[in-house]
Amino acid sequence: MQDSDAPRDALLIVEDEPKIARLVADYLEGSGFATHHIDHGDRVLPWLLERTEAETLPALVLLDLMLPGTDGLTLCREIRQRWPAIAIIMLTARVEEVDRLLGLELGADDYICKPFSPREVVARVKAVLRRSQALHDPASAVTGSQLTLDDEGWRALADGQDLGLTAVEYQLLKVMMQAPGRIFSRDQLMDRMYRDHRIVSERTVDSHVKKLRRKIADAWPEREIIRSVYGVGYKYQPEE
Repeated sequence: MQDSDAPRDALLIVEDEPKIARLVADYLEGSGFATHHIDHGDRVLPWLLERTEAETLPALVLLDLMLPGTDGLTLCREIRQRWPAIAIIMLTARVEEVDRLLGLELGADDYICKPFSPREVVARVKAVLRRSQALHDPASAVTGSQLTLDDEGWRALADGQDLGLTAVEYQLLKVMMQAPGRIFSRDQLMDRMYRDHRIVSERTVDSHVKKLRRKIADAWPEREIIRSVYGVGYKYQPEE
């Protein structure tokens, strides 16, 4: 498998089954991506640290849940904390709902359960990269359900009406809008709202969400686009 100096198109496959890793890599390379393979959990963080120094980090990690050495959930947490711009798709044969939710709470962008189609992996990788690149593009503007975010003016417009959001409320809405349907835990939202890593309580996030919902409801009384997921967090769910 080839490596690459082009971070935007470089992917890391962390998988201890060589046949699966080779098959996935073949399909991804056939779609124009460069890949690198690691088959042991303990080697992942040192490899990423080397790439950090060389400024050649991958854009996305395909991360198996069950690995020799450091397990996939632990790696997911570490990668998300140290390299928030790297997208993560978890690969697993464990389909229990609790594992799905736990993986997403720790920062995974998507889940693919084994057995899977290599074409599905390629499609999911492309979709996650589109969302991830938009999220980390400071010049981007996001539009959905006639709700528009203007990064230059830090304004959210509902059918052209300025919602009057604070900076924190704006950032909170932007994070959720750029991944429609994805459930964000309170910890994930705090990490994105407060880049200085200040200590805040989960009630602070709940308070910001409550105020954000109220401002949206003032413009759209009959719409509920910020939804609670009991025991997990919040998601942006535009109306069909």
